[in-house]
Amino acid sequence: MERTNSGTYTLEKQDRDRDSAFKHALHGKTAEQRASFLAMMGKDKAAQKEAVDEYFKHWDNKESADETEETRLARRDEYATLTRHYYNLATDLYEYGWSQSFHFCNFSIGEPFRQALARHEHYLALKMGIREGMRVLDVGCGVGGPAREIAKFSGANIVGLNNNDYQIERATRYAEKEGLASQLSYAKGDFMQMDFPDNSFDAVYAIEATVHAPSLEGIYSEIFRVLKPGGVFGVYEWLMTDAYDNSNPAHRSIRLGIEQGNGISNMEKVSVALDAMRTAGFSLEVNEDLADRPDNGLPWYWPLSGDLRFMQSVWDFPTLVRMTKIGRGLVHRFVGSLEWIGVAPKGTQKTADSLAKGADCLVAGGMEKLFTPMYLMVGRKPEQAVSGNGA
Repeated sequence: MERTNSGTYTLEKQDRDRDSAFKHALHGKTAEQRASFLAMMGKDKAAQKEAVDEYFKHWDNKESADETEETRLARRDEYATLTRHYYNLATDLYEYGWSQSFHFCNFSIGEPFRQALARHEHYLALKMGIREGMRVLDVGCGVGGPAREIAKFSGANIVGLNNNDYQIERATRYAEKEGLASQLSYAKGDFMQMDFPDNSFDAVYAIEATVHAPSLEGIYSEIFRVLKPGGVFGVYEWLMTDAYDNSNPAHRSIRLGIEQGNGISNMEKVSVALDAMRTAGFSLEVNEDLADRPDNGLPWYWPLSGDLRFMQSVWDFPTLVRMTKIGRGLVHRFVGSLEWIGVAPKGTQKTADSLAKGADCLVAGGMEKLFTPMYLMVGRKPEQAVSGNGA
């Protein structure tokens, strides 16, 4: 990375060229494929192996009992590469198994799956006061599902930031397809070191994305920098709750399984996130664990649990049946057979298995209230804030 005269960081051209070349090598033209399962089958086998090796070197033969601060530090040091390769491997599986909005939510009785996801996005926009004419940054935008929904809901102009070229290409195509190209744009970059000048945005939000940061204080401070004075930052954060005890082997195994299955280098507790928001300079207006609301109709993790008794609509069945243990087992065997005959790139099954293990640990963490994927924080940058000063 190099620092520009404006005080921001920028990805060096050689890094961008490298990432772009790898995207073309691995994904080819699969970003144009509307069916995510077919896109998954169309990857280049040699590039897929490289991505698998680069991602799983952080996890193979590293059990929770053997975890050291050095292994966690190594993951934090390589957070950008770890995250980029994770989404190179997992994006099509996410779209196939979940939706184009890569996040959780609570479910109301009688509420269809996709409607619940959209409501969760609308709620964040409402709490932040996002409205027409605002320039808004989506930090870690995925394939743009939430950005499209919030753009339609609020009328705001949204810039999606992503360090994965494949996701940017898919997000751009989806925006064009939905007639939102004039409202949405996408930028390649590292959210710890953004290219945007100070005071660039009226609002910034992140939906289950900043968990990939190696330091919450670091990412929140960078968001503070690019916000205009008086601007608002809203986030649904993945956090371990105060009930989590790192000295407990069972708790640690759940955390490590969540991290491995979701490309996370360093997950923190709620108290760390709250301190990071204040240290970055934000005046905290809202903080609540939405997963712990007493009036929740259905828990956020029930689709991963595979309990179809909770299914709210017949239209949910194709999505939810893929998330049951039986469904995941069928995918494991099916993908394994496709790998064996050379149709699917090697490593596809390993990636699917890792996501399945992560899903089981997410359910365990949710049931034991050790983990939340939706700790809501809304903070405001003071009107008199000194640009770039998170103190």
